[in-house]
Amino acid sequence: MTDFFAKVSIKEIGTCFAVLFAVIDILGSLPILVSIRSRVGFIESEKATLVAGLIMISFLFFGTKILTFIGIDVESFAVAGAFVIFVIALELILGIQIHRDTSPESASIVPIAFPLIAGAGSLTTVLTLRAEFGDVNIIIAIILNMIIVYLVLRNAGRLEKLLGPGIMSVLKKVFGVILLSIAVKLFVSNIGALFVQSF
Repeated sequence: MTDFFAKVSIKEIGTCFAVLFAVIDILGSLPILVSIRSRVGFIESEKATLVAGLIMISFLFFGTKILTFIGIDVESFAVAGAFVIFVIALELILGIQIHRDTSPESASIVPIAFPLIAGAGSLTTVLTLRAEFGDVNIIIAIILNMIIVYLVLRNAGRLEKLLGPGIMSVLKKVFGVILLSIAVKLFVSNIGALFVQSF
């Protein structure tokens, strides 16, 4: 345990935090959060944050083993995540609703905790970070990101009022395009590896 905490590095924490913050992009996800909140009435901030954090930390230690156990490689996981992100992006850009779920409980675990926060992008990023940085630094970075996630989820309504419908509408379109770009990048960067494995 002492050796575990002896590896704490402010520099590594800062780097991991910045990378995860960019991938999770909770501020950019505000239009999605507002849209979900308008459909189900409320968001269970504590549950969503806790579950997302636990998924990411669990995936840090068991991600590769879990995927291998069920016969799925990281590339396939990332490509599947790309399709999910693609659908969410289409909803934002075109103003349509593809995913319909009237259950209020779904506003905490699905789709907020997974795949919005702890999605294919952030989970594969966690596995990538582990190859370069210490586990304790990644865990601390995840926790710091979850604090910001909680604050944004908790104040989504206030942030919506502060920004106003006009800015929110623009943000939806802009972030929809960004999400679409992320989906394409995830797909392209991983589909090649799948073809190589097949032949």
